[in-house]
Amino acid sequence: METILPVLFLCPFLLLTTVISEHDKECGRPELPANVQVEGLHKYFSPGSELVLSCKPGYRRLFGPHKIVCSVSGQWTKTRMMCTRRWCPFPDELLHGDVYYEDVFYQCTVNYTCHEGYVMIGSSTAECLANGTWSAAVPECKPVTCGLPEIPEFGMIIYNKQIKGNITDFGVTGTYECHPPYVVIGNARAECTQDGTWTKPPKCQVVTCPPPENIDHGYISSNHQREYDYMEKVSYGCHGDYVLEGILHTVCQKNGNWSEKPSCKAPCSVGIHRGRILYKGQRLWIKELNPNKVLHKDLVSVYCLDTSRHCGYAVPTQCIDGNLKIPPCFEEPSDFTYKFHSSLLPSEIEQC
Repeated sequence: METILPVLFLCPFLLLTTVISEHDKECGRPELPANVQVEGLHKYFSPGSELVLSCKPGYRRLFGPHKIVCSVSGQWTKTRMMCTRRWCPFPDELLHGDVYYEDVFYQCTVNYTCHEGYVMIGSSTAECLANGTWSAAVPECKPVTCGLPEIPEFGMIIYNKQIKGNITDFGVTGTYECHPPYVVIGNARAECTQDGTWTKPPKCQVVTCPPPENIDHGYISSNHQREYDYMEKVSYGCHGDYVLEGILHTVCQKNGNWSEKPSCKAPCSVGIHRGRILYKGQRLWIKELNPNKVLHKDLVSVYCLDTSRHCGYAVPTQCIDGNLKIPPCFEEPSDFTYKFHSSLLPSEIEQC
């Protein structure tokens, strides 16, 4: 028993010393370069432990050893391992469409659009995945097509190109027409649109207008009290010295009303009693204008005096529907001057 006791007392001391020494040499979780990782959740590692490094999803090893070892000093061996983002192959061109992207690395996106007249079959976007492939295949741009357009009753359509079969391409247009006496009511133009449908067709209706009304101081070419068909015309004229202003004809329109009618404008009398005028290139004494009447829109000039230079000048004025304004510069001479000294009138002296 004397030899056993010292051993029993020494053993606990040795065991305690060994445990504390090994704990001081353990390695914690390593600090790793960006985008480098290790598997597992262990917090401590004993000396000699090896860890296999890997790149995070979406990254690949560029260079450097992929293992580290826990040394007896409790430090991990150094690593120069570097991971770089994976990249996807450049996307193929899109026939009849466009491809938009900034880069082809992991998590980058590509967008696809089709040209007008084409519809996309497939996904319009794709993302570069962690394994270096795109999340979706390149889509396809197929041409937009329409069936045949609806033809209104009593109507027909004239295409801008020859049509074969029951399919028409995007952009094909046509014009609707109606069989007489029917009239197109609505948009006469037809088109195969981007969504694969035709524009809404018009209707074919019979359109008539009531008998047209006459105009003041005028007459109408037809006095038949009947209904007139769409696009029928009647003509107007004016009595005496009245002048027709506007379009000679009025037309029965699609809305069942007549187009704007012309009007008859009255002649004018020149409101002076003594003096000379200039009318249609002729110098006339007012009494020579017989009858005293000028037509609507005719120009007449009266003569005024420039007192500073003592010369005469003609000032025009226009007849507007029975009204002809005499310029304020005109001064009508006295009866005596007009009869005995007419050579002193502004119309007779030197012109400015």
